[in-house]
Amino acid sequence: MVRHLRNYIFLKDIFVLSVTAFGGAQAHFALFLDYLVKKRGYYTEQELIEMNALCQLLPGPSSTQILCGLAYKKGGAPFAFLTLFIWAIPAVAIMSLFGVIMSNLDEKELSTAFTRFIQPIAVGFVGVAAYKICVKVIHTKTSFIILVCSAVLSVFLSSPYAFPAMIVAGGLITSFKYKAQPIEEKQKMKIRWTALIIWISVLILIAVIGTITQSLPIRLLENFYRNGSLIFGGGQVLIPFLYTEFVDFKDYLSSSEFLSGFAISQAVPGPTFSFASYIGSLSMRSYGTWGELLGGFLAAVGIFVPGTLMIFFLVRFWDELKKYRVIKASLEGITAVSSGMVVAAVYLLFVPVENTLLNFALLFGTAAILLFTKIPAPYVVLAGLAAGFLLS
Repeated sequence: MVRHLRNYIFLKDIFVLSVTAFGGAQAHFALFLDYLVKKRGYYTEQELIEMNALCQLLPGPSSTQILCGLAYKKGGAPFAFLTLFIWAIPAVAIMSLFGVIMSNLDEKELSTAFTRFIQPIAVGFVGVAAYKICVKVIHTKTSFIILVCSAVLSVFLSSPYAFPAMIVAGGLITSFKYKAQPIEEKQKMKIRWTALIIWISVLILIAVIGTITQSLPIRLLENFYRNGSLIFGGGQVLIPFLYTEFVDFKDYLSSSEFLSGFAISQAVPGPTFSFASYIGSLSMRSYGTWGELLGGFLAAVGIFVPGTLMIFFLVRFWDELKKYRVIKASLEGITAVSSGMVVAAVYLLFVPVENTLLNFALLFGTAAILLFTKIPAPYVVLAGLAAGFLLS
């Protein structure tokens, strides 16, 4: 009875975080430390730090994976999935509904001029993310060269399948530097393959069904499931993947719609990967409102489930896996490639924005606010929307 009560209180606290946690994975980690460790005492600080380290190795939404990994240790897979649902549903619902709103504005030929300031502001957000990521992870000549190559290739390669290939290549290049890593004593790992088998089986199954049926909902689920399986580096790295696939490659939404949705996602609490629900919603606009809501739901399932399954798979033998030098060395290349993609995203996202003095001022002004003041990101977005409404 006491355990069930503590689990209920834990889930209630997760919901509180889901509607108050702004700022992306780094800010989320600070909130988890303050709320789940210091205030509630669910975990020790060391447990949270180690879980964070594990999630940095995995593709998918890192703050979501931290919560799911901790919940898995607390109550197993069902409890972890319940935690995922409670954490993600507010942001997913908001972004899906915003997709429906944008679609209706377009269909009824209503003005979307209120978003005109949001687009350069969104590019400013990505620019700051690129700067912070590069400062944090680029420390060697090898990683700098990989970053530059990744950025250049990301600009000129339009296929979404090029990104995972680049990530693998980057990891392989730096894995040869494994001798620079310290040797640690190892024990035999006990691996349970169930979660990994489910992850791969679902990916293959929905890809085959989507190819045979050519059903847009199934193909959409496969698209997001694949992206959720391959994106290292958090929500900012998600942007170049989704932009290339859904704007450049498939033309499911326009560049201005993409940027407007990304900017709005910065003002929404909870996981930043919920931006996928906005894209899923607009991708299904031909199916009507219920189809758009279905698209938002499928995008959320596709983007969140793979990373959750991966944390279930790895959490059991992480302590031994992290001792392998090749694994440690490959992370340098993986993070450098991911950083290069974010740098390229700044250019790719700004190209469709009108080159005016005002837009440049908004872009650099946003970057300056985020870098040199303590003004929360949601306030910047809300100010841009308010100005757009007043001047439309």
